[in-house]
Amino acid sequence: MRIAIVTDAWEPQVNGVVRTLQSVRAVLERQGHEVMVVSPDRFYSVPCPTYPEIRLAMVRTATVGGLLADFQPQAIHLATEGPLCIAARRWSLRRGYPFTTAYHTQFPDYVSARSGVPAEWIWRYIRWFHAPARAVLASTPSIRQTLVAHGLEQVRHWGRGVDLAAFHPGVAPHPELAGLAGPIQLYVGRIAVEKNLEAFLECAHSGSKVVVGDGPARAALAAKYPEVCFMGPRFGDELARFYAGADVFVFPSRTDTFGLVMIEALACGTPVAAYPVTGPIDIVTPEAGALAETLDEAIATALTRDRAACAAFGRQFTWEASAAQFLGALVPIGGVNRAAA
Repeated sequence: MRIAIVTDAWEPQVNGVVRTLQSVRAVLERQGHEVMVVSPDRFYSVPCPTYPEIRLAMVRTATVGGLLADFQPQAIHLATEGPLCIAARRWSLRRGYPFTTAYHTQFPDYVSARSGVPAEWIWRYIRWFHAPARAVLASTPSIRQTLVAHGLEQVRHWGRGVDLAAFHPGVAPHPELAGLAGPIQLYVGRIAVEKNLEAFLECAHSGSKVVVGDGPARAALAAKYPEVCFMGPRFGDELARFYAGADVFVFPSRTDTFGLVMIEALACGTPVAAYPVTGPIDIVTPEAGALAETLDEAIATALTRDRAACAAFGRQFTWEASAAQFLGALVPIGGVNRAAA
């Protein structure tokens, strides 16, 4: 099948949306599907206000439509709610072509956190964007409930996976963690206001706090919390060694739809401490970690979990299963996807 994926989030960004699309595309291509990604790097773009790492493509509908027409896709997926996908949405609707969309991030909460605009105002836009989609792909049951509550009922499940070749309990701890006072409490991800990272950095639990990642808030937080080890971005095998060397993985976000980093940590045998909110509430079982309204309580409880049980739980998440769910939700142009029926 020729599959067109249109996304406003792509390299060099490092986030869950990009990693999900890259991983699923790789599986689909190994299976013989032809996948074209229409992304901002193909066009002139400008920095997103308040988030310059994200580039917004300045593009006409006809330009995006020309790429799609030349590719002659058999299915179209719009991954984000930005200008590229708006152009592809308009082009598809004009031709009566079906498409699927995905709800990757709590966009209303992100915008509200950064701008002060009420989240419900942004939900009006979210409803408008996703309403014509044949299916809206969501990663967890709680996100499905959120979308249905806001009037989007055509929701299909699309889970996430782990590169089990890189993330597994046999990984050796990273040497940069040697000598740190235990327990080692680790955060991996974007360092930005919507990730609620200060809730973790303010925790009173004894031991060492380690932050792996980058983002617009890194310099300010590093200056405010000099006792915290900010390690910068790490990837692949090196990242796995940070997970393996941590005693607990702390996920302070209240606005994520899933949280790939949680299942990567679990696959390495590291228990998760988080709030009982969308994302963690669908992933973290009592065997895999702990959820509590205070992170100190969650950390203390998660530290008692069995690492072998965490690793066994993390192995359940594969990109092959994720790609199968994505493929089954697609609606071919001019036909019906029997796998989705």
